[in-house]
Amino acid sequence: MSAGFFALFDDIATLMDDAVVMSKVATKKTAGVLGDDLAVNAEKASGFASSRELPVIWAITKGSFINKLIILPFAFILSAFAPWLIVPILILGGLYLALEGAMKIYEYFFEQGAKETGAEVKELSPEEILAQEAGKIKSAILTDFILSIEIVIIALGTVADQSLGIQVIAVSTVAFLATIGVYGIVAFIVRLDDMGFALIAAGSRSGRGWQVGLGKLLVRSLPHVIRSLSVIGTVAMLLVAGGIFVHNIHAVHDALHFLPSILAELGAGLIVGVVVLAAEKAVLRLKKRFFA
Repeated sequence: MSAGFFALFDDIATLMDDAVVMSKVATKKTAGVLGDDLAVNAEKASGFASSRELPVIWAITKGSFINKLIILPFAFILSAFAPWLIVPILILGGLYLALEGAMKIYEYFFEQGAKETGAEVKELSPEEILAQEAGKIKSAILTDFILSIEIVIIALGTVADQSLGIQVIAVSTVAFLATIGVYGIVAFIVRLDDMGFALIAAGSRSGRGWQVGLGKLLVRSLPHVIRSLSVIGTVAMLLVAGGIFVHNIHAVHDALHFLPSILAELGAGLIVGVVVLAAEKAVLRLKKRFFA
């Protein structure tokens, strides 16, 4: 009887060792998407009042964990019983990300000027501010959902030849570490100014000039970091979307195979995003014309 227990423990130890190794491999394979995930979500989580930054990030983080809990079981079931559904789901997610990226570019070039030269900005009530915040959180969680699908599918493909137990442990580890890592870094970025003010105060009390200088650098750098995140996040969404199209649609891959991979993915994401955005605006115009 005891020999059976020891054999069971040995099997569990072997399984965990294999799962750790495969988790490292899967993490390396998803590193590119994790970088895009960081840029996109940092941009999505910025732009809130200082007192609301951490609560908003925590709300998005909780939504991200829920996304993983939804995606992981379905991913394992699809992989086992309907693997042909994985690519269509990825492509639908790519269409959404491409639309988001194209919309950002459209708003920057065609709507930003109108907003700046328009009527005086109305001061929002606390209820309107909370409603606006809830909308941004919902949008961020939806974007996280799409990126989480990409991360989970890539990680799953890396360990597809392993046993189900190793797949579950390795892919789940990558998925949840992605949430912890990405939103931990996002929280660090959006609180750079608070860290800067703390350093300035501490340096002023102790007479350490380097602390004051570093603090001022952090405070001055935050607006530039936030603005750059908007650009990086937009490019990242187009790259992730384009990568989905290039790697899963043969016609797109064949049409762009002569380009470097990053240009092919960016171009595919941008072209599809513009097409989807134009289609969306055409549908809205028709709806307004015939159903208003």
